[in-house]
Amino acid sequence: MKGVRLRRARQADVPRLAEVARAAYGRYVPRMGRPPRPMVESYGAVVARHDVTVAVRDGAVVGLVVLVPDDAEGFLLDNVAVDPAHHGTGVGRALLEHAEHEARRAGFDSLYLFTHELMTENQALYARIGYVEFDRRQHGDALLVYMRKQLA
Repeated sequence: MKGVRLRRARQADVPRLAEVARAAYGRYVPRMGRPPRPMVESYGAVVARHDVTVAVRDGAVVGLVVLVPDDAEGFLLDNVAVDPAHHGTGVGRALLEHAEHEARRAGFDSLYLFTHELMTENQALYARIGYVEFDRRQHGDALLVYMRKQLA
């Protein structure tokens, strides 16, 4: 994670958050036939409503994580995105470790996420780092795979 620091997102980051999300999720558009939700979100509203942390390297935002504590299901890791130019450099790991830390700090013993059934690479990655599928739910015309990670 050399040269990466995490900080809370600011409204000034909003255009870059949208760019990072488009770059990170763009590869799924042909497979899904439409942009995934993170590509079309209003990041101004997301930053205003949720806990959004950014990863910064050399002064530029290169990744983001959106966290949403939810009394019904638990601590939601709503979105994690890394600029593809920074894949494999520890940015994603830093953001995921931050999510785990924040879940523990908020008093949760697990965190969960969901991903589109066609994002098979994401499902495999999450399984490798300890997430276990616990449900599949239809959301409109999309089938979402729900995964949970128990925290030590």
